Amino acid sequence: MSVTLTDQDKRTLRTAAYGAVTLLAAADAAGSPHKVATNGSIALASATGPVGHVLATSPKGKDLDGKSVAAIAEHVLPALTAAISLLRQQDPAEADNFRSTVIVAIEAATRAREGGASPTMAEMNRKITEALDAA
Repeated sequence: MSVTLTDQDKRTLRTAAYGAVTLLAAADAAGSPHKVATNGSIALASATGPVGHVLATSPKGKDLDGKSVAAIAEHVLPALTAAISLLRQQDPAEADNFRSTVIVAIEAATRAREGGASPTMAEMNRKITEALDAA
């Protein structure tokens, strides 16, 4: 099966994936947000298939500069659900690829923090996973 994505679809995928990493970095403001963001972004850059091609293209996180974590989450969490939904309509395997790519990225981002995930990061992981599974 082939995946045909509009420019808006591609923006949604990039916003969702890079937004998940951004949310985790913001949730770790007292720890190592730069390490969290770097490790998560490296994981996203390692994606394969159509999703990998989309995530490798700039702009990667254009709409992720909210003034608060809540503002970013209001944009990113629905984008995660929308991304899974639009991919599932065209190719369920690619929807699974996107989901696993984001999960690997948030795991990599979380492991970047010394001592493991903080309670805030663990809760953000839960919200991200919930948004991915809501489609």
